Amino acid sequence: MREAYQSDLRHIVDDLLDMAEFVGKALEGATSALLEGDLALAERVVAADPHLDERQEDLDGKIVELLARQSPVATDLRLLVAALRMSSSLERMGDLAVHIALVARRAHPEIAVPEQHRAQIARMSEIGIKALQGAGTVIQNRDLALAAQVQKDDDELDALLLEISSEISRSDEDVYTNAQIIDVTLLIRFYERLGDHAVSLVRRIGFLVTGDSLDTHTLEAENQEF
Repeated sequence: MREAYQSDLRHIVDDLLDMAEFVGKALEGATSALLEGDLALAERVVAADPHLDERQEDLDGKIVELLARQSPVATDLRLLVAALRMSSSLERMGDLAVHIALVARRAHPEIAVPEQHRAQIARMSEIGIKALQGAGTVIQNRDLALAAQVQKDDDELDALLLEISSEISRSDEDVYTNAQIIDVTLLIRFYERLGDHAVSLVRRIGFLVTGDSLDTHTLEAENQEF
């Protein structure tokens, strides 16, 4: 019985890793669709999202069942509670990738991102994908040093958001169309929120390893809308 229980716990971690990989691919696809004007790819990202929702529901069901059936304590209890919150963060990250794909779809056949911001947006996506990969490694190995690096990388996302916002606000009226201003403003917010959720994931691992309570900043970030 104990061996089966430990196997169930390992499967919970495996499911989280699968969700993180799924979201990483969705984000990569959404950004490619955005920067290349690839309508078919944008549609595939949007169409795949219900599968992530199903994975979250399935995982949460497994966790609730283990909580009810096994009455875990100590580290096992922290794992299951943290996993519930992490699955929610991953599902929201998937939704953000879909929002990016929808911007690409709405702008088609035009490309939503003006030329002067393409490299910045590509970098924001790169950081987001790296953060997801890092979060997956942290979940698997409980590597708190890597968790700190994920949080540090998030600072660059915040800086890019401010940089692009400043450039838009200082520009002449004829540099952007109204649609471009709206799209870029939404996009940088989506990428920034992706980073916030990645930080939430790795802080959950900190909670799992140390048992320390989450700080107020983390809770406020998690309670924000997209």
